[in-house]
Amino acid sequence: MNIDGLDEYCTKHYALRGGELQLVLSTFLKAAAEMMAMGYRIDTPIGSFVPKLKLKRVITDADEVKDSDVMLDGVDYNPGKQWNKAIEKWLYNGFLRVENPNVQKLINNEEHLELALSKCLRKGYVTVNGFAAIASLTKYSARKQLEAWTKGENPKLMKSKMGQTDIYTEI
Repeated sequence: MNIDGLDEYCTKHYALRGGELQLVLSTFLKAAAEMMAMGYRIDTPIGSFVPKLKLKRVITDADEVKDSDVMLDGVDYNPGKQWNKAIEKWLYNGFLRVENPNVQKLINNEEHLELALSKCLRKGYVTVNGFAAIASLTKYSARKQLEAWTKGENPKLMKSKMGQTDIYTEI
C-alpha cells in the first residue's frame, strides 16, 4: 500500500481529513531529517530513528575531530514498545484477506480449489491455514473442504496430527 492508500484508509476509519496523514508525515520527515543531521536521535510512538554518523576523512586521534569532519551516513530504525504492542495481536492471528471474495462461489469452483490444493501440496502437505491463504477462504471453509477430501470411497487426502496442527497429505 502506498501513502495515498494509507491516507485514504485513515480518512475512512480514523476520522482524519483527506491529506492530513500525508501532511503530517511530510512535516515529520523534514523536521526529523533536520534534527538527525544535527546528531539527534528521534524517539516516536512507532520507534526510534537514530542517525548513523561517519567521518569524512581518516582521523586517528579523537581530539582532532571537528564538526566539519562528521557527516550523516544514514538512519537506523528501532521499533518501539508502542509499535510492538500495536502489532502484537497480528503476530499470531495471521494476515487478513485484502479483498473479501465470495467464499461460497470459491467453494463451488472445483478448478480453483484443485489449483490451490496442488500449490499447497508442492511442499508435501497441506495445513488449514496454508490452504485458506492460497484459496482465499476462511479457515472454517478451508477446514471443511480439506475434511471433505479425506472422506468417501476414493479420498484425495489423509489427515494426521503434527503436534497441535492437522496435516493433510496426498494419498
